[in-house]
Amino acid sequence: MKPLKRITLDSSVMGGKPCIRGLRVTVGTVVGLMAQGHTAAEILQAYPYPEEADLREALACANRKASGISDV
Repeated sequence: MKPLKRITLDSSVMGGKPCIRGLRVTVGTVVGLMAQGHTAAEILQAYPYPEEADLREALACANRKASGISDV
């Protein structure tokens, strides 16, 4: 399984929630927006610092967590 290089955990950023590259954009925010029907383009427009690859890793992180894999 490929390591997630763009997802970080830092207790001083967003309470230690998984974030995109230390930014204050959490995996939960990305997944929630996509669940509401927002496209990757819309999310990237609303949050200018993340990149498309970050969104893919956020979804991969959420998938791993939902599958019981806790490598992040």
